[in-house]
Amino acid sequence: MSLRRPEILAGFVLAAALAAAPAVGQEQAKSAKGKEKCFGVAKAGENGCQSQNGVHTCGGCSKVDYSGANWKWVPMGTCITMGGKLQAFDGFGQVAAMTPSAKPR
Repeated sequence: MSLRRPEILAGFVLAAALAAAPAVGQEQAKSAKGKEKCFGVAKAGENGCQSQNGVHTCGGCSKVDYSGANWKWVPMGTCITMGGKLQAFDGFGQVAAMTPSAKPR
């Protein structure tokens, strides 16, 4: 039997991916203890993971501030008071409206 056969190689790749998956999930669960996902409060590049609308596939990839499709971990019970929402939404969080715009001097 040769490792050059595609189905054997694919089996090894799949087994390795499945073996690594629980460790990633457990680590993410540990970081979420006492926190909640809050949509609409993450600044560009500070989002926690994939956007809900599929614009990007991983954390730190958001290109816009306060997008309702992006979330970040916040202390439990603080999301709403920060101007965010617990579910993804279209548009931008209220934090964007509360942020003072740059004024010419």
